[in-house]
Amino acid sequence: MKSVPNGSMNGASERDPYNNNSYGTLVDSEYPIVSLPVLDVVDFNERIIRAYEDGTAENGLPADPAVSRSLIPAGTATLRDFSYVAPEIPEYVPANCTGCMECVTLCPDTAILGKVKGESEWEAMLGAIPDAADRGLFRRQWSEPRKYFEGPRKKIGEGGKFVIVIDPSKCKGCAECVTVCDDQALRMIPKDEDRMRDIRKNHRMFKESGPSDERFVSDKLLIDMMLKESSHVYVGGAGSCAGCGEGTALRMLCAATGAKYANDWGIVAATGCNTVYTSTYPYNPYLIPWSNSLFENAPAFAMGVRMRWDQMGWTEKPLWCIGGDGAMFDIGFQSLSRFLASGLNIKVFVLDTQVYSNTGGQASTSTYTGQNTKMSFHGKRYGGKQERRKEIAQIAMMHPRTFVAQTTCAHINHFYRSVLDALEFDGPALIVCYTTCQPEHGVADNVATEQARLAVDTRAFPLLVHDPRKGDSIRSRLSLRGNPAVSDDWWTDPKSGKPMDFIDFCRGEGRFAKHFDKQGRPSELLMRARDDRLENWRLLQELAGVRRFEFAVSARRGPSVQSE
Repeated sequence: MKSVPNGSMNGASERDPYNNNSYGTLVDSEYPIVSLPVLDVVDFNERIIRAYEDGTAENGLPADPAVSRSLIPAGTATLRDFSYVAPEIPEYVPANCTGCMECVTLCPDTAILGKVKGESEWEAMLGAIPDAADRGLFRRQWSEPRKYFEGPRKKIGEGGKFVIVIDPSKCKGCAECVTVCDDQALRMIPKDEDRMRDIRKNHRMFKESGPSDERFVSDKLLIDMMLKESSHVYVGGAGSCAGCGEGTALRMLCAATGAKYANDWGIVAATGCNTVYTSTYPYNPYLIPWSNSLFENAPAFAMGVRMRWDQMGWTEKPLWCIGGDGAMFDIGFQSLSRFLASGLNIKVFVLDTQVYSNTGGQASTSTYTGQNTKMSFHGKRYGGKQERRKEIAQIAMMHPRTFVAQTTCAHINHFYRSVLDALEFDGPALIVCYTTCQPEHGVADNVATEQARLAVDTRAFPLLVHDPRKGDSIRSRLSLRGNPAVSDDWWTDPKSGKPMDFIDFCRGEGRFAKHFDKQGRPSELLMRARDDRLENWRLLQELAGVRRFEFAVSARRGPSVQSE
């Protein structure tokens, strides 16, 4: 196993004998060095990170210029160890795997990793492992999914061997990977010393096995982009909650941007939950330039960065501005609108949890009607939030020549395509992404993907893309592709034969629990919220030219349909 004589944080140690907490996600790498007079990356990692990891920082770490300026080198979160936080860990079942890559894509913590190798390289790699027991252990981890093995073997004469490994130092045990795997190729198992030793060994041998064989990675299959090291711009070690929907969204955003631009781009992040778990000193999961702005002015901050970059000739360097619904729907909405009207080439990504996740779960203008949150508590007189949700995507569409998308991580191709199209668009772009907040939504750690899909299926959060390049009318520019039963009011679940509406979405979330009586019947307010979601969906249908409506009816009954 790799070991560094001087005991570097980037090498094996008594604390980390198999060097799981090392730089590089799929393969080992050195510290990314920067040229700043006030930041010595090696000193930071070896002195400051070490002090936080061994518990001595609180009492013995002196102040210095890097600390006083809140500077954190790239990727320091990779040196963080979360192996102690959960009693269970995923186990891979190679015989069941189809290589779909959903577990790798949807893990919020970069803890599920995949790789593909040609048969001849795979045999040579195994032969280079000196210990026979270790060699057998690692051999048993590899599978032969038709996607990588049978098809390529017929085409190029060699099949691809595929592997999934778990990084035990980054996994928080949320079980999201197990939930999204329809093939039952992952299962949760209790941690014990023998199992953890094997998992740590497998992860170490995985990182020493070299990169994926590019012959088996198709650029046309967006789901496969995380087989490449260049896509792992958001490394493990962020302090987000187990199963956090935001973590997955940020990973996928970074993967899509990194696949095209490597690390030659940047982020301006509005203060919020996303900045807390990605910059809790001294841990930084980003491998690109990142800066934290105030809660209310991230788009304005980004405008300044964009104009300075353009002055420097960096017009092709993408800039993302990230914030939650509080930052973008509420206090920073004026700043956002000002940016959208500017025509500047900045991309905004909204982590829409419908609640102020970072400050205790207060209501925002993104919050659904009836939702039980702080500032809109469910009580005897009022049953949660009384106002309707603000539809920021529709508002953004009314700004001059603005690309807009509304998407979720559960709809992987729609998500990736939205990000890539936004990057290709020469002008302002806004992507609104539905993300669960487990504690504030009152849902389990493993259901971020399930709830995001249900939000779309029940018209709570419709998918949409508004691309000004597609034509001169809203109808030609707006697409609702990706939503089920796009021409109907509600989608009917083929398994139950029942139309799925907003009430079905609410039943599984603690934030709406008080709206159901002992017989499971919804409150009048929740029925009004259902009508609101249907009205919003019908408006989108009309704008996209899917159906035509007359809107001169009562709110409770909903608008009537006028045939085309």
